[in-house]
Amino acid sequence: MIRLAVRCRAELAEPVLAELLELAPGGVEEERGEGWVEYAIYGPPGEVPAVPELRAAAGEGLVEISATEIPDDWADRWRDFHEPVSIAGGRIVVRPSWEAAPSDESLVDIVVDPGQAFGTGAHATTRMCLELLLELADAGEASGPLADLGTGSGVLAIAAAKLGFAPVSGCDSEPAALSAAATSSSSTPFAAALEAAADNAAANGVELELVRLNLRERPPPEAPALVANLTAPLLEAVAARIAVPPRALICSGLLASEAARVRAALAGVRLEPVTERSSGDWVALSCRRGDSARASK
Repeated sequence: MIRLAVRCRAELAEPVLAELLELAPGGVEEERGEGWVEYAIYGPPGEVPAVPELRAAAGEGLVEISATEIPDDWADRWRDFHEPVSIAGGRIVVRPSWEAAPSDESLVDIVVDPGQAFGTGAHATTRMCLELLLELADAGEASGPLADLGTGSGVLAIAAAKLGFAPVSGCDSEPAALSAAATSSSSTPFAAALEAAADNAAANGVELELVRLNLRERPPPEAPALVANLTAPLLEAVAARIAVPPRALICSGLLASEAARVRAALAGVRLEPVTERSSGDWVALSCRRGDSARASK
């Protein structure tokens, strides 16, 4: 197993991460030091991005790239830094299975062991999506089918199910370089994402329909509600393939500099932002379809 680490300047870390997630949709490990941020990608030799691709993704923010061979039980590294995350003033708690459940049963308690998949609740984009899902629930709109696009660890789909949506489906797109292997090998990041989501759904006692779907090439599932924590180019691709606009869509994974592009793409399918949130360089949108949109106060 190979650990490819991209160390970049702290002030350019968010744009670098957005580019890296195009190469590694399954997610990256993040470490921070004085003046730098390091993102690591794991995989077997031949199944990790090439160094020139990483250099291009990091651009001017690059400090260095390093490659290290590590034991095959590398997924256990998550235990070193995956701690409970409190969201929306503590109304949602995302925790690993080895941490005790909160004593307050009124909280939305989500158990997530991400393994190789993206989504522990710690990243700003995941937190904002969870907050916006909670807003839908508070408005009495957490019902009916929901599809989670780019489900990763399944954290957003699981939260949706616990808040009242049903049935809930999750899909993940396979990296182009692994499209052939993903159909037959459970060792790929794509297959690992669906396996992690299935395991996490079982740990939370919720049912998810998990779908293998390349969102770069095929339309998303039709559902009255969608949540999509994806990069801006992928959000634009998804918008272009929406045949029936959902009643509500929550999305993040886009940078502030990309928000206008994504808003324009969503407007093309009658989806209007009613709430916009930001955290650092990241933006999240809560959208409604056409004349169902209402101003967010």
